[in-house]
Amino acid sequence: MGIQLGVLAMYMPGKKLEELSFYRKLSVCGQKLGVDVFVFTPDDVDDNPSRIHALAYNQATRSWTRRWVGFPPIVYDRCRYHGADNYRKITRFRQKYTKLRYLSRPLANKWTIHRLLSENENITPHLPSTIHYRNRKQLEQFLKKHPIVYMKPKSGTGGRGIVRLQRLPGGRSYLMQGRDAERRILPANKVTAAQIPARLAGWGLQSKYIVQQGIPLELKDGRVHDFRMLVQKDGQGKWQVTGCAGRIGPPFSVTSNLHGGGTAISMESLLKSRFGTEEKVKSIQETAYTLGLHIAQHLEAKFGTFCEAGIDLAVDPSGHVWLLEVNPKPSRDVFRRTGDLQTYRRAIRRPIEFALHLLQQRAATKANTKPFELVPQSQQSESHQDQSV
Repeated sequence: MGIQLGVLAMYMPGKKLEELSFYRKLSVCGQKLGVDVFVFTPDDVDDNPSRIHALAYNQATRSWTRRWVGFPPIVYDRCRYHGADNYRKITRFRQKYTKLRYLSRPLANKWTIHRLLSENENITPHLPSTIHYRNRKQLEQFLKKHPIVYMKPKSGTGGRGIVRLQRLPGGRSYLMQGRDAERRILPANKVTAAQIPARLAGWGLQSKYIVQQGIPLELKDGRVHDFRMLVQKDGQGKWQVTGCAGRIGPPFSVTSNLHGGGTAISMESLLKSRFGTEEKVKSIQETAYTLGLHIAQHLEAKFGTFCEAGIDLAVDPSGHVWLLEVNPKPSRDVFRRTGDLQTYRRAIRRPIEFALHLLQQRAATKANTKPFELVPQSQQSESHQDQSV
């Protein structure tokens, strides 16, 4: 069967896989590079004997099929938890199978990431002022310093639970907007600082939230925007900026996430519409690309080898680049939506190329690797159509 790459995922309700379309493209790309890609979750592991009832994509029939396989030599972790039950499942899996080699790894929460990046003098000038939420008094002091403030869940993704507070004329009240935990847009409300904790009662602020200096993100039409950069390891094990694209949020949204209804646009087009000159656009891009590489290198030094990171950036009206967030399990759909298919295909291909690089390194150092074996054909079964599991 050649070289195998296992993609570790999590089932959503109804035994659906959130990124099945991406896994299909990954599988097709893997076949071209001589890599057999299959997908599995902790629920698909049979401990006795130790084997996996994995999903594999059949390009000829355009369908997913189940087959029994052994554990792969390398695992691409794409788990997104979505609930305490999934979190417990993946935690148990990682604790049990400690010897697996991972292509990617979870990083830390937003607060820990901020503190670690603050240690790097190349990154510090690009970090918004950030605190860990403790109480109302602390929040009020922060609001006095910054006209716009974002409150973010430490471990949230996709724009869930983000609140923006904008100081109104007079300084005694704020415009409060945001999204709830289900990504629904919250209607704008005028509040005082004293009312904010009550409005967010039940959200677990003290333990779960950070408070961050807001960067002006509004375009002329009032919609917010930011930039998603994808930084990945290439086939030589070196960090590269695969691409960067702009995201524009829907009307009345405080976030630009594509899952929340945002739209994608090329970085060059968005910057040129704001800053005009080619020289200014090029300068901002160079700063952003350099920052992205510094961030990936610094986090790798702290956490160990990983293959990619999605880096969300903002560019303020003066052209200064700010880091908003780092995502260790990034989507690459923003490049497909801008029509940049060359970058989109490269974004899919690079994790496989890096996996090959790691396996070649292992072979070169003659590491003791357990052979990867398929169970006999008689034990393979179950055909599944492309969009079901």
